[in-house]
Amino acid sequence: MATRIDVPTPAAAAKIRPARADDLAAVEQLLTSSHLPLDGVRDAFHSFIVAEAGTDIVGVAGLEICCDNALLRSVAVHDAWRSRGLGRALVARTIAEAEARGINALYLLTTTADRYFPTFGFRTIAREAVPADVQATAEFREACPASATVMCRECGDA
Repeated sequence: MATRIDVPTPAAAAKIRPARADDLAAVEQLLTSSHLPLDGVRDAFHSFIVAEAGTDIVGVAGLEICCDNALLRSVAVHDAWRSRGLGRALVARTIAEAEARGINALYLLTTTADRYFPTFGFRTIAREAVPADVQATAEFREACPASATVMCRECGDA
């Protein structure tokens, strides 16, 4: 059964905050409806952020820490909240969090947004160029198809 999400008005705003354990079910539902994998979400959930409007989770972005690198993953925005800058705010906040943690580089896999992420400084790289710690994640090993575009963004001065 789908959760009802009120369509935002121009005055409505979503609050971005760290995810809490009780957000997991709503996040999984949002990821599933956005056709994104759940593999590894539960294990990395402590470093996810959500966008909340009232009591509804309307957006999510995850940071999966892998030693000195991280995987930007599970970026999704509810249909009613798209094209309002919420996805951009979630990604920017996740990048800032990675930089604050001293992460060397952020990696991501995408099958649909390879034209979106370069606006944040990501560039397409070969799958083989990804460090072993990132390649060991469930999303990299199992969840995303081999045909997914792999992208990287150096942190710090990038």
